[in-house]
Amino acid sequence: MNAQAIKLEVFADYVCPWCYLGNAVVEKLQTRFLLEVKRSPFPLHASTPKEGLLLSELLRGVDLTSVHQRLYALMDELGLEYGPRDKTYNSRLAQELGLWADTQNGGDKLHSLLYRRYFVHNGNLAEPAVLLATVAEAGLDVAAAQQVLEQRSFRAACDEAWERARRFQITGVPTFSAGGYQFSGFHPLEEMEKFIRFLQEKTSA
Repeated sequence: MNAQAIKLEVFADYVCPWCYLGNAVVEKLQTRFLLEVKRSPFPLHASTPKEGLLLSELLRGVDLTSVHQRLYALMDELGLEYGPRDKTYNSRLAQELGLWADTQNGGDKLHSLLYRRYFVHNGNLAEPAVLLATVAEAGLDVAAAQQVLEQRSFRAACDEAWERARRFQITGVPTFSAGGYQFSGFHPLEEMEKFIRFLQEKTSA
């Protein structure tokens, strides 16, 4: 009997450092387990202006140096690149574009590239030019992507994902959902493997 794929829905935001880490863990899991991964957008900082918001303003009173040191250590462990960044950006258009990419052959690679565009290159994910450059890097149809951005043709799909997150009472990301179970927050690869094995046991029971 063939093993049944685990359908894993990942709620995340491209400007969330814990989601960047979680995405890397999911990619490693995909090499070890039979997974059907559905990436769903989450409105982490939906009111962020297009020009961005300083992290020092967003996270007033937080020791950003200490936080970044912890994040960079975890990124190093996972082999992730990163660069200096002092702002967060509105990721709504990037999220709509990510949903479009999931309908394209080979579109899955866009997700990791959008994370890299922000965390490595400090790219403003609210700028269409930045997004289209990332689409080109992924080898996807830039003209089609531009049409998606101009017509906002995946606006409803993004709204639906945000609403589903609300129904699931998700308040932070990344959140991993499968088989009626949720696992929230960033977890090391070993912990995520335990979660997947738990799901496999429930599926085969």
